Amino acid sequence: MNTSESGFGEALSAAAGRAERMLETCLPPAEGGRGEAELAAAMRHAVLNGGKRLRAFLALEVAGLFGADGPAAERVAAAVECLHAYSLVHDDMPCMDDDDLRRGKPTVHKVWDEATAVLVGDALQTLAFEILADPATHADGGVRARLVLRLAQASGHAGMVGGQAIDLAAERAEASLTGVQVKRLQALKTGALIEFAAEAGAIVAQAPEADIARIRAYAQALGEAFQIADDLLDVTGTEEELGKRVGKDAGAGKATFVDILGIKGARARAAELVAEAAAQLAPYGARAARLAEAARFVVERRW
Repeated sequence: MNTSESGFGEALSAAAGRAERMLETCLPPAEGGRGEAELAAAMRHAVLNGGKRLRAFLALEVAGLFGADGPAAERVAAAVECLHAYSLVHDDMPCMDDDDLRRGKPTVHKVWDEATAVLVGDALQTLAFEILADPATHADGGVRARLVLRLAQASGHAGMVGGQAIDLAAERAEASLTGVQVKRLQALKTGALIEFAAEAGAIVAQAPEADIARIRAYAQALGEAFQIADDLLDVTGTEEELGKRVGKDAGAGKATFVDILGIKGARARAAELVAEAAAQLAPYGARAARLAEAARFVVERRW
């Protein structure tokens, strides 16, 4: 690992630590009456189970870029991680991807049961919006409303959930998805929340609209690169590296960027996207160096 990679790894770990400390304060304690304690414990299992916290990093780093590197940004990062964790809990269930492992640990429906997993996902989703709507996140109600609106758009039928619906429909269809369809699927299912994480950092910092648009374009390129890397890892990675099953996309008949572009083509496209992401950050110079490194990191990672 070179000095640049080591420095970025430290920055990523530092952001993860900040987000997790905020999550500890936002998540309910695992106590209370029967049912409540189990729900709280399962929520904590789903959220505080490791992970690189890339989305939290993006929210914190972008907020810092525009001068808002404090508790408000940490609350935004925590909200993003709650929403992301909800999506993983539901995605892991037998009715979706049916995974037993997540980040090397048993999934919620395996530790508890499917009904609990549904409730955990529901609770984490609503907690994300509760965090953003709370005056503790920002004194300006307009800023809070915009954060809530953008997260709803990124996670709902026109975002992550819509992408999941396309994915499920594609598994049942006889014809494979086209390249354009795969790109849209992944832009909704994976890219939308990554885009929100970065954009939310700029929103909470009350950055100028031109800067918010530039950060959004950066995150769109990064999100597509992230998914291409995910598709490559499903083909080339190991269960030990990823902490989950590999080869499951091919086994489920899912269309991926690797299917469309091939391994060599997928790697080439990922490199193009890294360059596109970096170009959006050029006006900020060295202040955005870690964000540029994040784009390179997502295509070189082994998790």
